[in-house]
Amino acid sequence: MKQLVRRIGQTFALTLPVILVTTGTLAVTRVPWAPPTGLDQQVVAASSGDGSIGRTSTAPGTQGLAPQDALRVDLLEELKNHNPGTALDLLERTMREKPSLTPYCSQLSSELGRAAVRKYQGDAQRARSFARPVCDGSFAAGVVG
Repeated sequence: MKQLVRRIGQTFALTLPVILVTTGTLAVTRVPWAPPTGLDQQVVAASSGDGSIGRTSTAPGTQGLAPQDALRVDLLEELKNHNPGTALDLLERTMREKPSLTPYCSQLSSELGRAAVRKYQGDAQRARSFARPVCDGSFAAGVVG
């Protein structure tokens, strides 16, 4: 009987760390900063209104443009149709989903700031009220300058 208990204890002692490490590793792959897996994309597609993953350019005439230029068109269209806050939300979401566009983030955010001032006929205070900490505050810099 002692041998059996000892054998079970040894087996348990060897398998428990493997199980804990494996489940811990699997848990870490589900954090927001991990690259999306196929399952994550299916969840996003299922929850989005049109079934698309991420955002593709919906503005006419953006086919053939560089990705940052197509995003610029989308952002300015969003700002025109809604408000600078929704455009900044789109910019932030796009930077999370497409990290290859992050070098253009500050420039795009600054352009949104200038466009917001134009939208509100020079009312920088109103345009600044939509500022968010997207791309190191470049939106606010675009509003001012």
